[in-house]
Amino acid sequence: MAPTRPEPVLSVVVPMFNEEAVLPLFARRLRVVLDGLGEAYEVVAVDDGSTDGTPAGLAALRVGWPGLRVVRLRRNSGHQAALVAGVLRAHGRYVVSIDADLQDPPETIGEMLRRARADDLDIVYGVRDDRSTDSPFKRWTAGAYYRLMRRLVGKQVPAQAGDFRLLSRAAVEALRELPERSPVLRLVVPWLGFPSGAVTYRRQERPAGRTKYPLTRMVGLAAESVTSFSAAPLRFATWLGLAGVVVCGLLVVLAVAAWLAGATVTGWPSLYVAILFLGAVQLLCLGLLGEYVARIYTAVQGRPAYFVATDTADERHRPAEPAPVEVVEDTDDPAPVAGDAATVLTDARR
Repeated sequence: MAPTRPEPVLSVVVPMFNEEAVLPLFARRLRVVLDGLGEAYEVVAVDDGSTDGTPAGLAALRVGWPGLRVVRLRRNSGHQAALVAGVLRAHGRYVVSIDADLQDPPETIGEMLRRARADDLDIVYGVRDDRSTDSPFKRWTAGAYYRLMRRLVGKQVPAQAGDFRLLSRAAVEALRELPERSPVLRLVVPWLGFPSGAVTYRRQERPAGRTKYPLTRMVGLAAESVTSFSAAPLRFATWLGLAGVVVCGLLVVLAVAAWLAGATVTGWPSLYVAILFLGAVQLLCLGLLGEYVARIYTAVQGRPAYFVATDTADERHRPAEPAPVEVVEDTDDPAPVAGDAATVLTDARR
């Protein structure tokens, strides 16, 4: 029987989607870091329905890397869903999540683990204090996102902290208790209120492959973050409606004053502007309301955010099938079987 691996102290969760180009370099750097820690570990690579050579690359890496565990989702469910799937299935006392693009350096993991133990922290954030490798537009949009999240959610959301973080087992179990279908972890984790700290690092350039977060997905993440964690847009729609009422009231006063002064003329420009303004306000409010109704509809459906197709950890713990039993027949003196019970009793009476 092959020796069983000890329960991991550290689990490293890596969501992946079409990372064939960067996978060998990422695996090489990550393994050097983890082997040097002197701790039992597992790497939970979550294949989010990749369509390139990522599954084959992970299978090849597992041959010589016993600490690598591959969780494959049945379809592409999105980065946040793959991240949640890996975190909730990890076995370690500490769980670190990191992307495979090497923009977040794996060498920071050891510092995170030491900080968590030294200060008895349940959460350690990786904070990017230097984003000079990003484009000016990327830095501006990222800064705007974090300013908005801190204003809506609170100051507990660390600025410039993405999905590179360490969680204790207690924090992971708290996440497991949440009823949300697809939580945005960069907002939910600070909301838990566990003791937390941070380590800083310089964000690096992606060495290979293409980014999985273009502008459209960044906007989608921002919308998902806002609508999943705050009702502020609905309040904004209310205040916008009140502002429209005030503006229209002023226009009515001006119109009455002009009529009393006998200065009424054909006022199609003011009428045109008023109709456009009211129509825009109404459509905006309906759109915001529709976003929340859509989230309610999705929650009522109760569909899981992801489906796990395979997990190599299940293969290691699967019990061995019993060996087939060979039946040997003795033709000289056959033993009676259950079906011949009546014949045996008849022979005994004789």
